[in-house]
Amino acid sequence: MSQEVFNKVQQAVNEKFPGAIESAELTFNFPAFVIKKEFIHQVLEFLKTDEEQNFHFLTDLTGFQTADEKQLGVIYHLHNMIKNHRVRIKTFFDINKPEIPTATDLWDGANWMERETFDFYGVKFKGHPNLKRILNMDEMDIHPLRKEFPLEDQTREDKDDKMFGR
Repeated sequence: MSQEVFNKVQQAVNEKFPGAIESAELTFNFPAFVIKKEFIHQVLEFLKTDEEQNFHFLTDLTGFQTADEKQLGVIYHLHNMIKNHRVRIKTFFDINKPEIPTATDLWDGANWMERETFDFYGVKFKGHPNLKRILNMDEMDIHPLRKEFPLEDQTREDKDDKMFGR
């Protein structure tokens, strides 16, 4: 079933937006597509509104940073509840220009997910109606889930690294 969903989504997106898909894979029976940043909003809108695709539910949206620390990305998990089809959509962009169109005009539920992604990764969702921090203090001038920020408090003196296998 997942291979069929993978093939149908890939074919439909390729026909509607030639060159939009950077890569596609079926991992653990889960269709995943990397979409070029300049096509992301159009592809998401198509996957939601096209009668055949009908991915009308945004299950999750979150940010991430690549291992080389040069790019940020956003992952969208979409669900067609009628057919019980799921798909993962990813997009990447330069960490120095972390901007991407909002999905709040497609799914109301994207609102807080985009705010959380902004809060922790600094991704600016252009067109978002209220893009401000949602969990961290407004005074914070960092985005704490970026890799340039250490996971542990470097000022603590009560920790012995030998206890942690270092």
